[in-house]
Amino acid sequence: MPASTSVETIRDWIGLSFVHGAGPALFYHLINRFGSPTEVLNAPGSVAKEIGSLRSGYLAELSDTGRLRRRAERELSELDKIGARALIRDESDYPELLKHIGQPPPVIYVRGRRSLLNMTSVAIVGSRAATSYGRRVSRTIARDLAWSGLCVVSGLALGIDAEAHAGALDAEGATTGVLGCGLDVVYPRGNQRLFERIKEFGLLISEYPLTTPPEGYRFPARNRIIAGLSRAVVVVEASQRSGSLITVQYGLEEGRDIFAVPGQVDSVKSAGTHWLVQQGASLAVSAADIVEQLTIDPGCRTAQVKDCSDSRPTLRPELEELWSMIEPYPQFREALLQRSGLPPEQFNEALLVLELEGLIETVPGDRVRKLTDGSR
Repeated sequence: MPASTSVETIRDWIGLSFVHGAGPALFYHLINRFGSPTEVLNAPGSVAKEIGSLRSGYLAELSDTGRLRRRAERELSELDKIGARALIRDESDYPELLKHIGQPPPVIYVRGRRSLLNMTSVAIVGSRAATSYGRRVSRTIARDLAWSGLCVVSGLALGIDAEAHAGALDAEGATTGVLGCGLDVVYPRGNQRLFERIKEFGLLISEYPLTTPPEGYRFPARNRIIAGLSRAVVVVEASQRSGSLITVQYGLEEGRDIFAVPGQVDSVKSAGTHWLVQQGASLAVSAADIVEQLTIDPGCRTAQVKDCSDSRPTLRPELEELWSMIEPYPQFREALLQRSGLPPEQFNEALLVLELEGLIETVPGDRVRKLTDGSR
């Protein structure tokens, strides 16, 4: 279908998708049987015979096709008001990779930079209750992938997802947030600012119409879109029962490359990623591992991000000496104070400077650790 798809055609795709309970399987069954959503809506009597064995609720909605079309027209009008757009599967702008998954969304709603739709993308997913290690690694890998010219896809959840989006935005790169609710619904509320940044500088995608609430059952379906848009799925931190593994399963079904980032061997937050490595997922300790395996030309931006990540501020001699004593693994602050030989006030001031420079972080238990790459 050409890019100049008629408004009426788009309206009918949306209208048919509005039939309660008519998921992608039934949607495609009907258009394969009748030829198009328009033909389905034009022949409610024939459709009733075709799906007569299904719930009568479908028949009741399909018998009032005028109502479905009017609702779809209102949806298109509301989308236009917020600068969003509906894309049907048969349009040329519809993402090519997503178009070929098992059950692509018949309609996707997009808001933001639509030029990102067919960029080469990598998904980063993981725990909502992420550790400081997981958040930092997610942000760093996403930043470097964005610098390499890739679009970072995630689900705009708390934790790993949020850090992945933020890392791509830090690099002034591309990121796509896939929602389990309508494009005008911010969820979780704590990601309001991030939502606004992605809306302005990235892309938001949903298969759900405006005002759709973020109900739990929608998120596993959302995960198939995250995997479907992406060449690879990277799991940064996940327990063995993490929802991120649903995204991995969708990725495997669609032939996507799967990467897992290692964590501490005794951390339950990394048990899922370690299990993935045992099952054959590729180990990723940096964006370079991902770019190299996908055989993607990273372009000229990679050298820039390497220079940035390998550098750190020039420190005064006493700060340099203290920083050299701090290890990547957490150390008790009191033991470090004794080892440094500094007066407590000077020691505390030095730690504060190092933390503000993004060279160390404090962790629970009155401990500190070095950020080995010198980044926040």
